[in-house]
Amino acid sequence: MRRRTALAALSAFAAAAALPARAEASTKIVFGYTAVTDFASVFVAAEEGYFARRNIEVELKFIPLNSTIPAALQSDSLQIGGPTPSVLLQAVDGGLDLVVLAGGGVTSKAFTAFGLVARAGSGIHGAADCVGKKIGVPGLGAFLHVTLRAWLKQSGVDYKKVTFVEAAFPQHADLLRGGSIDAVVTADPFMSRIVDSGAGYVASYYATFLADGNHTIYLAAKREWVEKNLAAAKAFREAVQEGAAFVQEPKNGDKVRAAIGRYIKLPPEVLAKMQISPPGPTVSAKQVAYWLAMMKDQDMLKTSIDPARLIVR
Repeated sequence: MRRRTALAALSAFAAAAALPARAEASTKIVFGYTAVTDFASVFVAAEEGYFARRNIEVELKFIPLNSTIPAALQSDSLQIGGPTPSVLLQAVDGGLDLVVLAGGGVTSKAFTAFGLVARAGSGIHGAADCVGKKIGVPGLGAFLHVTLRAWLKQSGVDYKKVTFVEAAFPQHADLLRGGSIDAVVTADPFMSRIVDSGAGYVASYYATFLADGNHTIYLAAKREWVEKNLAAAKAFREAVQEGAAFVQEPKNGDKVRAAIGRYIKLPPEVLAKMQISPPGPTVSAKQVAYWLAMMKDQDMLKTSIDPARLIVR
């Protein structure tokens, strides 16, 4: 029932987009993404012409480390980017005036395309085995880092006894093979490649403890840019909503995978079997509050953030 309701809501977005909002003049937007399927609705919007229909020119730019996206937004090298919730909220906590236009992927207990992958021979099979180990994360303070720490804490392990090092997704396999780290928190397609090569094994699909339906990626921009380009910002959001509806339609599966493959450079055999993160194009204050609570529990925030003020209406 919940899936039918979600499909109906996303179909409504597609119907609304039949008369799309358009930027008054063609607006150039550089959008920053990382190599995960959480951006599927953006990839589809680009490939299916949903941005062009709304008179916005969107250049998709690959960013190796998610944690660098807020700085790129602040410097105007990106106009919109996809930081994880914790990366965005830390940036806001640090004084950057960023806002959320839309959402990317959302958490789901059925989605097991990321997890803790240990080096062959490391002896890591559970939370307790991580103590004293060195673990690579694709962005300090980003989604995978913060959620792994939450899992360790929930499992009774002091995450301060674990050493975390920042390493981009494409480096994970080589770092494990070289023995410089004991494990990585990674995601497909990199996770599957590591396991298939024998360099490592899945020690835990640890994220099953997370509540369903909370965003793994926010599509964010500077508040100043949004206020100056409100029509373009809203047109971008509508295009992503239409893209999310497209992703949710089973008949579009091949086109969705092809769009993902183009932007994160995956061969057909990998695309065919990988899970795609479920899309969540709209963001609520309650969803933002979920991540704020987790971050406060890890002493990551110094200020009080109003979740409602972060969301562009």
